[in-house]
Amino acid sequence: MSDDLVFYTHPMSRGRIVRWMLEEVGAPYRTEILGYGASMKAPAYRAINPMGKVPALRHGGTVVTECPAILAYLADAFPQAGLAPAPDHRDRGPYYRWLFFCAGPLEAAVTNGVLKVAVPDDPRMQGMVGYGSLEAALDTLEGAVSGVAFVAGDRFSAADLYVASHLGWGMQFGTIPKRPAFEAYAGRHLAREAAVRARAIDDGLLAEAGQAS
Repeated sequence: MSDDLVFYTHPMSRGRIVRWMLEEVGAPYRTEILGYGASMKAPAYRAINPMGKVPALRHGGTVVTECPAILAYLADAFPQAGLAPAPDHRDRGPYYRWLFFCAGPLEAAVTNGVLKVAVPDDPRMQGMVGYGSLEAALDTLEGAVSGVAFVAGDRFSAADLYVASHLGWGMQFGTIPKRPAFEAYAGRHLAREAAVRARAIDDGLLAEAGQAS
């Protein structure tokens, strides 16, 4: 398989998470910037992602969409970067757990909170929505990041990248409260060199777009 990596994104999107991951991986990649609207919905890009959304990644002949899937794919495709526990390691379970906790219960709970979707105070209804309540999801995540450096073992992984990204973005825009445990955990990982480098790239692209408009 070709080693070419092509990253489809917009600098103000969830693609910022994947950009950070690519910078952590350290492999060369090419970026395709898509605008919201025509280019993202064009047939050429819908052949990559029929949803017409970013981010997406093409690695040779393999296409991956959805942030946690892209992160997990890159971690396994580039094991030398050390961004995932080995498949047979005991930390693989917590790694998957928190990677997909943020992709599932946390994101759904936060999105519904922003949209003012109220879950009835009924155990049957709370069971149906999966995350139960926003407070339950936040309390669960707070328990996972309190007093630990990493959510899966004793080293940084793609799970930390994804959890920290969710917390950082949510606290910045007020969709997640600034609890001390969240600030300590996210702040530590968002200060990583690759994270700072990734933000600078995307912020630079936003500045260029603003000057061109």
